[in-house]
Order: sequence, then structure tokens, then C-alpha cells
Amino acid sequence: MQGRNILIIGASSGIGHALALSLQNQGATLFTAGRRQPEGVQSTHMTWDVASTSAAEALNQLPDTLHGLVYAPGTINLKPFQRLDIQDYRNDLEVNVLGAVAAIQAAYPALKKSKSASVVLFSTVAAKLGMGLHSSVSVAKSAVEGLTKALAAEFSPFNIRVNAIAPSLTDTPLAGFLLNGDKREAANKRHPLNRVGTAEDIAGMAAYLLSDGGSWITGQIIGVDGGMGSLK
Repeated sequence: MQGRNILIIGASSGIGHALALSLQNQGATLFTAGRRQPEGVQSTHMTWDVASTSAAEALNQLPDTLHGLVYAPGTINLKPFQRLDIQDYRNDLEVNVLGAVAAIQAAYPALKKSKSASVVLFSTVAAKLGMGLHSSVSVAKSAVEGLTKALAAEFSPFNIRVNAIAPSLTDTPLAGFLLNGDKREAANKRHPLNRVGTAEDIAGMAAYLLSDGGSWITGQIIGVDGGMGSLK
């Protein structure tokens, strides 16, 4: 990754933070955006609250050439359908989908200049499997998958690759409440590989998609889910 400019949105915790540390160790030049500067990461940081500030205004320190963009913000809003209101759906769409759209639009000129760029988005195994209490996040992440494929097709003439990673339950601050106490053992057993994911598991795939190793991969939704999306 030496000499590559990579923008990570949502690098202050979880998967985004694990990825930032990994890419930093590989020599990438990092640009980060989010509500706070990621700890232990040397980057040009831009303060951006996805829900309240425009990307064009916030992402004002991007380099002329950008080799990769990772959009890592996400939500977990697990409620019965009858307890979700329209604003819940709007909020999930705002963070998961419209934030990604805004970031890609702001970064597009710099991505195009690289002549070989990679965009990595995040879906969820719940967009593939029917899972109770997941209707709002499933709607939002299914939209991410549609965006991934549409942009992969549209950007391919410019050699910009677009892929999405679809994790299952991952041990991050966002999902921590789902792994408290006895919940962790039950969550482990739901996965064919008998454990939940780690931030590093998912970050490893993102790093691969940003690297030369992923240079012939585009338009894919890649399950990194301990087998949950494919096995019984």
C-alpha cells in the first residue's frame, strides 16, 4: 500500500479503526473522516457527522488523487416491525446509504484520477438471510448492495472497482450489547465456525480489496460471516 492515498470514513472504532491501523502499517497515506480523530492513526482528519454535515463541505482536504475509499459507518437498530417508525428507516438509510452516496460523489474526481481505485462499502448477512427484528437495517443494507453493483458497472470504464463486504455479527463497540454475558456463547454457536467475527477479520478483506490482489474483483457482495450466509 506504499504510496497510496486511502480515505476511510468511520475509522475511529471497530472495523474502520482496525483497517486504518493495518493500512498504516502497510505504508498507506491515510485520510480519515468522522466525528473524532482515530486514536493511534496518523492521518489527515476531516470532521464529518454523516447525519448533519454535507460531504462536500466536510471532505475538504482530500488529495488530488485517491486510490481507495472505505465507507464504514453503520447502524444496528433491532426492533420488532411494529415498534419501528418511518423515522427509524430514514435514519438507517441516512447513515448507511446516503452517507455513502455523498462520500463517493465528493471523492469521485480524485478516485477517477488514480486510474485504478477501489471503493469498499459494507452490507450485512441480514440482507441475504431473513432475520427477525432486522427489517430497518436490512432495507438500508440491501440498498447498499444495489448501489455497489450499479456503481461497479458505471465506474468500470474508469477502472474504479466497487465492492461490499457483508459481515455477520462482529465484536465491535457498535455490536457490543449483543455480546454481553451469556449472549456471546449463544452468538458463537449460531455460526458454523463457532465464533463471532472480529474487526480484524473484516478489515483483512477490506485491505485485500484495496490492494493489487483485488484488482480483478468488482461488483461483488462478499460474505465474511463465519459461514452463516451459506451453511447450515
